[in-house]
Amino acid sequence: MNKPRVLLKTFLFILLFIVIGLPFIPLVLSSLSFGWQWPHILPESFSFRAWEYVLFGSSGTWQAVWMSLLIAFTVTAVNILLAIPAAIALVRHQLRAKWLWEAILFAPIVIPPFVAVMGIHLTFLRLGLTETIWGVVLAHISPTLPYVVRAIIISYSTLSVDWENQARMLGAGPVSRFYYVVLPHLLPGIAAGASLSVLISLSQYLITFIIGSGQVVTLPILLFPFISGGDPAVASAYSLLFAGIAIVTLAVMDTALKKYYQNKKTAIEKG
Repeated sequence: MNKPRVLLKTFLFILLFIVIGLPFIPLVLSSLSFGWQWPHILPESFSFRAWEYVLFGSSGTWQAVWMSLLIAFTVTAVNILLAIPAAIALVRHQLRAKWLWEAILFAPIVIPPFVAVMGIHLTFLRLGLTETIWGVVLAHISPTLPYVVRAIIISYSTLSVDWENQARMLGAGPVSRFYYVVLPHLLPGIAAGASLSVLISLSQYLITFIIGSGQVVTLPILLFPFISGGDPAVASAYSLLFAGIAIVTLAVMDTALKKYYQNKKTAIEKG
């Protein structure tokens, strides 16, 4: 019984490496290359020139990383504050033209980003929000909010009304019911939506470029010129750095969620 299971795990690990890990190998080789041209399978020579420029040069990489994370987490916090009441309204209340509200909320997933961002840009010009961090944050809400709302709706749909009614019968007010009954149940959905929100916000180039007008510099703003015809080695180094930041961010969020549930379980066992 154990041998087939070990073989299956080995096969899945190899498959996972091929699908996820293998594409990173050319990026690593490219970031360390110096003159890698077709049809050579391997670089002709190796150099740390690209990494020195990205990590230690005057490229402004770390300021861009900080700006990217600041915007992504601010956007995610705003999305959670907006998505929770929206999910509660869509799941618990009988709204008129509910399909219309859902269509409005999820429209940014279907509408091309360029169409939406041009309208946002014209509005923000009148409001004086272009070339500002808050303008970029508000613009990032459009493509990220639908995913957070959808994730929380799925979690909220599995929460029985009886649990809230029992808490109400025991004397819990609206705030207590939400904090002790609803919020713990929604946390997995909030974490899933927040993860998508962070990843999508981190990867936004067009919205950040148009709304920020070059004054708000994030990692994709630095990365894109090298991808579109600049230095391939520097582009590969930036791509690996971007992937590493995304992976570390998701790992930290996952660890924090597991820590929360572990502390909660310990508190219940002690109580």
